[in-house]
Amino acid sequence: MKRHLRRKVKHIVITVILLVIALSGIFLINKDIFENHFIAKPSDSITRHPVGEDNGWNLILVNRDNYIPDDYEVELTKLSNGQKVDSRIYPKLQEMFDEARREGLGLFVAAGYRTREKQQELLDEKIREYENEGKTKKEAEKLAKEWVAVPGTSEHQLGIAVDINADTKISTRDEVYSWLSKNAYKYGFIQRYPSDKKDITGVINEPWHYRYVGEKAAGEMYSRGMCLEEYIMSLK
Repeated sequence: MKRHLRRKVKHIVITVILLVIALSGIFLINKDIFENHFIAKPSDSITRHPVGEDNGWNLILVNRDNYIPDDYEVELTKLSNGQKVDSRIYPKLQEMFDEARREGLGLFVAAGYRTREKQQELLDEKIREYENEGKTKKEAEKLAKEWVAVPGTSEHQLGIAVDINADTKISTRDEVYSWLSKNAYKYGFIQRYPSDKKDITGVINEPWHYRYVGEKAAGEMYSRGMCLEEYIMSLK
C-alpha cells in the first residue's frame, strides 16, 4: 500500500515538473513574439524622421518625395516688411542683407514663412492661370507643380527659405541674383534650385529662392557644385 502511494506521489511530482517546463516554454515563446512585434525598435522610429534631420534642423530635406512632419513647429521673427522667417536664421539673413546693401544693392525678402493653407492657395492660383490659357486640368496641375510646391513639400513652410527680389529702383534683378550666387554661401544660404539640377530637385531654376543650411554645409555645397539632395547623400 505504501509502495503504491509513493509511486503515485512520484507520478504526480513528475507530471507537475513536466507541466512547469511546458508552461515556461510557452511563456518564452510568447515573450519573444511580444518583443519582436510590439516593442518599437530604433529602426522603426528612424523611418519616421524626415531625411537629413539627423544632420541637424538646418539640413532637413523637403521636396516632392519628402514631406514636412505633421508635428513640425517653428519660432518666427517678423521682418520690417511683414514677412516672417525662422528666428534661428534671422541673424545671418540680416548680416547678408547688410553686406549686400553696403555694396550698393537694393534687395528685399519677397516671401518667407508660409502656412500650408497659403501654399495651397498659391498652387490653386497657378493651376487656374494655366487653365485660363486653355490647358486641361491635368495639364494645368502638372505645369503648376513645376512652379509651386505641393503643400507639405514647400521649404517656405519650414521658415528657413526665402525668396529674395531686387528693389529695381536701386538694382537690377541680374545684379542681385549674381551677387547672391557668389556670396550667399558665406552666410549659410544656398540657391536651392539651380538650373543644372532640375532633374534632381524636380524644380525649375529659381535664382531668387535661397535656403539656409548653415555656413559649413553651404561652403561645401558651393565649392563642390552640389544641390541639397546630393549633399545629404554624400553624408551617408
